[in-house]
Amino acid sequence: MEPTDFFEAEARRCGYESIAGMDEAGRGPLAGPVVAGVVILPRRFTLPGLNDSKQVTEADRDRLYRQIVRQAVAVGVGLATEREIERINILEATRLAMRRALDALDVRPDFLLLDAVSIPAVRMPQRPIIKGDGFSVSIAAASIVAKVSRDRLMRDYHRRFPQYNFRAHKGYATPEHLRLLDAYGPCAAHRQTFRPVVQAWEDDQWEMFE
Repeated sequence: MEPTDFFEAEARRCGYESIAGMDEAGRGPLAGPVVAGVVILPRRFTLPGLNDSKQVTEADRDRLYRQIVRQAVAVGVGLATEREIERINILEATRLAMRRALDALDVRPDFLLLDAVSIPAVRMPQRPIIKGDGFSVSIAAASIVAKVSRDRLMRDYHRRFPQYNFRAHKGYATPEHLRLLDAYGPCAAHRQTFRPVVQAWEDDQWEMFE
């Protein structure tokens, strides 16, 4: 079952006209930024294969991303860095990335659909939806935008720090990543307050790769 425009239509019945969907990618990894995407879609938008980014192959995500950017009324992307995640925690960094994504929009929405979280600092009507990227077409589109944007950043990190193979695991705590973290120690791309990274520092005296 693919996402529908049920929640978008419900918001329009309440008088809202510019409905934005928002989602993030990268709350869980040990390395890299957290990235938020926000998308305003035209009415009666359909895109075969659109779904929660975690349910879509990498090749299909790239294809969907290009079509979303081409057809959307507006698209915004924002991020919070590893150092910001360390300073304010991952939830607040996610909200910061979301605010930056909203600021990047060329069109100001009047209603926001989000995947599970809300943004208290944003004075706009909001509806958090549990597993919203599987139910709302706008949130699903935002999840694709966030995921593709973050994956591209992680490929950039791979060029800087090839020993960690970031292009494969994108910073998530896979067995390969944990093995490489143990072998080489943390680098500047790692989130220094996340437990496996802290553990790597405690196990050995490393000099951080910049």
